[in-house]
Amino acid sequence: MDRVRNLLEQIQGRLDELNKAERKVAEVILLNPQQATRFSIAALAQAAKVSEPTVNRFCRSFGVSGYPELKLQLAQSLASGAAYVSRAVEADDDPAAYTQKIFASAIASLDSACQQLDPQQVSRAVDMMIQARQIHFFGLGASAPVALDAQHKFFRFNLAVSAHADVLMQRMLASVAHTGDLFVIISYTGRTRELVDVARLARENGASVLGLTAAGSPLANACSLSLHIPLPEDTDIYMPMTSRIIQLTVLDVLATGMTLRRGVDFQPHLRKIKESLNASRYPIEDDELN
Repeated sequence: MDRVRNLLEQIQGRLDELNKAERKVAEVILLNPQQATRFSIAALAQAAKVSEPTVNRFCRSFGVSGYPELKLQLAQSLASGAAYVSRAVEADDDPAAYTQKIFASAIASLDSACQQLDPQQVSRAVDMMIQARQIHFFGLGASAPVALDAQHKFFRFNLAVSAHADVLMQRMLASVAHTGDLFVIISYTGRTRELVDVARLARENGASVLGLTAAGSPLANACSLSLHIPLPEDTDIYMPMTSRIIQLTVLDVLATGMTLRRGVDFQPHLRKIKESLNASRYPIEDDELN
């Protein structure tokens, strides 16, 4: 099903545009889309505390002829994989409500990112990493710990790997870059001036630059290649949440691609690293397994 025609995403995207009564209908649907497909129009109106004509107006505002068609499109949206749509947390939400919303937001964001990520671009990114002499992961703010996590993953591939969250160190490394160096710059918005400057500086010195950032952003335009990450949350206003999860998952995809590209001959090396940790852990007792 075409993502543009996904009714659940349309409702979520227009939530702030709806009038007060229609927003109540939208919130009931978004809270539990599966249940909404089983409601009669009277049941939905009652759950939203609105009139049945309001539900019909809500249908028309989304280009749907009536409530039966609305339920059909909701079912199609659920079948397409968009079973969860994030909702803004309200001041009076109880723990059950905000827990459900945060998990739903993460699931929806990951689903959207997965469907928008271009496998050919992923393959090109893995090629860049395989061919690199050394890799530097850069991030600022909420993306800084993501860069550190990348260093933790990618050192396993017998590469010189570093992670930096200091702008001055990033600039110095970019200024002495060479062909064969790869800079992976992680930025949710792609609008951080310092990171864009660093990307340009690294490329001027012959390095390759891979961006994990928003499509069409200044950073994406400054990179050799960019893996585009959708923008499901406004980090200019809200604390970053799902953005970090998407970034971490994309890095997991790239690490998996490198592992598969290295082939079975590389498995003993990974096993050796894993087994080196055994001495640092308490053994599992037999009664813990029962």
